Amino acid sequence: MFSLIKKFIDFLRIEKGLAENSCLAYTNDLNLFNNFLAENKVGSWNHVEPDHIIDFLQNRISKNRASSTISRELISIKVFFRFLAAENIIDSDVSSRVESPKLWKLLPDVLNESDVGKLLNAPDDSLVGLRDKAMLELLYATGLRVSELVSLKIRNIDNETGFVRCFGKGGKERIVPVGSIAIKAIKEYLKTRGEIVGNDYLFITNRKTKMTRINFYDRIQLYAKKACINKKIYPHLLRHSFATHLLSHGADLRVVQEMLGHSDISTTQIYTHVDHQRLKNIHKQFHPRA
Repeated sequence: MFSLIKKFIDFLRIEKGLAENSCLAYTNDLNLFNNFLAENKVGSWNHVEPDHIIDFLQNRISKNRASSTISRELISIKVFFRFLAAENIIDSDVSSRVESPKLWKLLPDVLNESDVGKLLNAPDDSLVGLRDKAMLELLYATGLRVSELVSLKIRNIDNETGFVRCFGKGGKERIVPVGSIAIKAIKEYLKTRGEIVGNDYLFITNRKTKMTRINFYDRIQLYAKKACINKKIYPHLLRHSFATHLLSHGADLRVVQEMLGHSDISTTQIYTHVDHQRLKNIHKQFHPRA
């Protein structure tokens, strides 16, 4: 199978005039895919199925490869299979049945519900711990962007009715419901913190200044390590998890769109693809003829 990769690279270099760096990138991408196929006992390009390509890309996602890298790898595979089909080396171009690189670029990573629980329970009962727990709970309860979270003022949260008022991209305002657990965490934090003259931000640092995205990123890294979660953790991951978990429990897509503040529902629909992959993995694990 390596010989056909070399033939393809020679075609790109000689007939298409591709730069050496581009040829090297194609070589590396296809060698990775070839090694993956060998590990899965696929010994011929004619025996490759769309699921092999999808499983390879999912494997790359699980290793926390950059979305741009995964998109490029899929492009390399597609161009290679078009070449094989044009040369009549394979019977058909199976890569054409794999969704476009745009989808793979957008597919978000998520935490499962168990890991979310571990993360949210990691802070201690100190003032800083209460603040961080309130931030984590609110982020997962509402799906806010971290920039929206750190910009909240005390007046933006209504602890009695259970709603938060935030301003998203372009200053667009939206009202999002907040669950009772997050409300309780916020109340405990505010009670311990007390009133601070001249600062009406909901979440503040030890220096009585507004929390920043970097501050919160550092804190969430600390709690991920404390909770022994073995994957890359970042604040936006809770937004992804919020949307995916809502949809997996039967929430309406339009409602989730409104809560996330997406202007286009196609942006929200990406979370249904994540859940479909979860269903596929469950089917593959438990079905006797999967």
